[in-house]
Amino acid sequence: MTIDQFEMPFVTLIMPVRNEAAHIEGSLGSLLTQTYPAEQLQILVCDGQSTDDTRQRIKALNQVHPQYDLRIIDNPKRVMPAGFNLGFRQATGEIIIVVGGHCHLTADYVTNCVKALKTTGASCVGGPIVTTGMTSVAKAIALAQSSRFGVGGVAFRRQATQGQYVDTVAFGAYRREVFDQIGILDEELVRNQDDEFNFRLTQAGGKIWLDPSIQSTYYSRATLQKLWRQYFDYGLYKVRVIQKRGAVPSWRHLVPGAFVLTLLFSLLLSIGFNNSNWILLPLLSYCLATLAAAFLTAGRQWTLVFGLLPAFWTLHFAYGTGFLYGLWRWRKHEWSRVPKVAPTISL
Repeated sequence: MTIDQFEMPFVTLIMPVRNEAAHIEGSLGSLLTQTYPAEQLQILVCDGQSTDDTRQRIKALNQVHPQYDLRIIDNPKRVMPAGFNLGFRQATGEIIIVVGGHCHLTADYVTNCVKALKTTGASCVGGPIVTTGMTSVAKAIALAQSSRFGVGGVAFRRQATQGQYVDTVAFGAYRREVFDQIGILDEELVRNQDDEFNFRLTQAGGKIWLDPSIQSTYYSRATLQKLWRQYFDYGLYKVRVIQKRGAVPSWRHLVPGAFVLTLLFSLLLSIGFNNSNWILLPLLSYCLATLAAAFLTAGRQWTLVFGLLPAFWTLHFAYGTGFLYGLWRWRKHEWSRVPKVAPTISL
């Protein structure tokens, strides 16, 4: 299927960034080499007061690709949802695509997003992402993030071969009407703001389509320390998502917290009964399961097992600990802010 040039909608790509000098040339560069006509694209980079040379690199790329309507927007709040919302207020596109500073889009990304929106009638479309890393540690982290054992059954992290309706996608393309009907991103959510928005969308009756032709590459965190911080925050802010939406988007989000809570309870039993078996049995079972998953995930690259083990542990313990801390931190907040009459999607 081809898109009639006279029916090509105007598309705005919004990229909130901060201190992305290491990746901006690849991520923004992939936006500036799209097969979609440059005159039908608007690119808004919302910079959260970067302290490295991110902004200088953006300006250099703009000089190389003057045919694009590329603008830099100051984001004094620095966080992603605030940057996106600032960009959205200046966006003129009929279709809005959210882009991250750690990703690389294929050249036909925008074209395939437009096709999928036209053919499916969905409110949002996205595709599977390939997670990769630049170092041996980052490669192990990327592999862990792409596995079912590492992150559960997240559809967009697996290499889908058939289109399907899903609960969320990364780097989604939305019809502009969606934001008019259910609002913009929640700026309280430093993490999980896209998950909350997509959950809000599906609760309002909107559909999210995962299309295998829409492809991108995501660069994982380079160290276990950065991975811990990332997934601790994911678990922490997932509690607020559940509170705000009054429901659990997927039961997989509860598993790491339940796992860490089980270990804590087992530790207390071991201390109370002076019997180490209470903690050793669940911990040993988990270690054996992790070892088996590491070998299965690594395949013939068995040397990656030594990197996968700590990557799996970091993913699970960071998310679970963050989730439990979120329950404590926001224990007094109301558990549902969903209005009695929720807005509905009617596209």
